[in-house]
Amino acid sequence: MHLTAPDERILAGEQGYVMQKAMEILVALGDIYGADRLIPVKSTQIAGVSYKTIGDAGLEWISDLSGMVRVPSILNPAGIDRLRWRELGVSEEFAAKQEQIIDAYEKLGVVAECTCTPYHLRDDIAEIGDHLAWSESSAVSYANSVIGARTNREGGPSALAAALIGKTPNYGYHLDENRIPSLAISVEGTLSGTDYGALGYIAGRIAGARVPVFSLESVPTNDERKALGAAMAASGAVALYYIEGLAPHPPGGERDARDIRERVTIEQREIAGVYDLHRCDPDLIALGCPHCSVDELVELRDLLAGKTVTKEFWICTSRTLRDRHPDIVAGIESSGAKVICDTCMVVSPMCAQYDCMMVASGKALAYVPQMCGTDAVLGRIKDCVRAAVGGE
Repeated sequence: MHLTAPDERILAGEQGYVMQKAMEILVALGDIYGADRLIPVKSTQIAGVSYKTIGDAGLEWISDLSGMVRVPSILNPAGIDRLRWRELGVSEEFAAKQEQIIDAYEKLGVVAECTCTPYHLRDDIAEIGDHLAWSESSAVSYANSVIGARTNREGGPSALAAALIGKTPNYGYHLDENRIPSLAISVEGTLSGTDYGALGYIAGRIAGARVPVFSLESVPTNDERKALGAAMAASGAVALYYIEGLAPHPPGGERDARDIRERVTIEQREIAGVYDLHRCDPDLIALGCPHCSVDELVELRDLLAGKTVTKEFWICTSRTLRDRHPDIVAGIESSGAKVICDTCMVVSPMCAQYDCMMVASGKALAYVPQMCGTDAVLGRIKDCVRAAVGGE
C-alpha cells in the first residue's frame, strides 16, 4: 500500500507513539485487504463505548491514548443515560467506569453524543459520495444505503485510528466493484413501519454479507429504510443494500440488478411470521434501536396522547434531539414513558431486571436475547403502545 511522505513519518513515530500505532492499524488493514492507498475521510463514528461490552480492558486501553482527532468524530451509544442512570437501576460502579470511558474519548476530541444515528444530528456529517469510517452496524448500513456515502463496517479501534489520522484504507465499500449487488430479493405485499424490520430480520439471514437489491411494492420512508438495514446488519452482515427505483443506485445503474442470477422471493406470510417467532408477556417495552428520529418521536407522542402507561416504557434517542424538541419529549413523558438518551436497550445493563422485552425493531429482536439474556417479542408501534398502557 502506497503511503505519502507525511504518512511514512507518522508510521516511523515522528508524531508520537499513539499516532504511530494508529497508522500501524490502518496499514495492517490495508495490507490484509489489498488497499492501494489511504484516502481522506469526512467523519468517523466510533463503537466500543459501553462499559458493558469493552470492560476494564477497553477502559484501560482508551485511557492510555493521547492526541486529537482530525475529522468530526462521534461516539456510539454508551451503557447509561448519563443523567438518569440511578433512576434506571444502574450501579454507581458501572456509571463511574462508563464516565471514565467517555471522558477518555472526549480528551481525544471525540464528540460524546453517544448515538447510533449520527446522521440525525446534522446533514453534512455524511453526504453522497463521501468516504467515512463508521463502525456501528446500522449507521454503516444507513450511510451506504440511504445517504450514498461510502464506509466499511469498522471496528472500534480502526475507526478511532481513522479519526486520529484522518484517513482510512481504500478497500471494500469504498470501491465501485464491491458495491455491485449480487442478490435480488422480491418482496410480496405492501409493508409499513415495523414490517421493514421484520423483512430485514429474514433478509439478513438470506444475504449474509452480500449486497442485496430489493423489489418492493411499497415505497419506504428513510426511517423504514433505517429499520430494514439495521435488522439485516444484525441477523446477517449486510452493510449495503439497494431498493429498485430509489437512490442511491448501484455503480452501473439499474442494469446491475437485471443481470443478477440469484433471486429469491420473500412472501408476506413470512414477514407476518416474524411477529409470532417469540411469545412472552412483556414487562418492558423498549423502542429506539436504532435511536428514534424526530418523526418517530412525534408518532409516539401522538399515540400516547391522553394515555398512561402501566408498564415500563423506554424510548431511546440522541440527547441532541431530546434537547431540540422539549415539547415533543414532554408530550411523551406525560404518559409516564421515559425518553432515554446516550444508550439503548442492547448495550446497557439496565435491562437485566426484566424477563421479556417488547420491541419494534428487527435489530433489537436479533440482539436482545444474545446480549441482554432477555426474551424479546416483536410488535408494531401501535401494539407496543397498546401493551404499555395495559392492552394485550
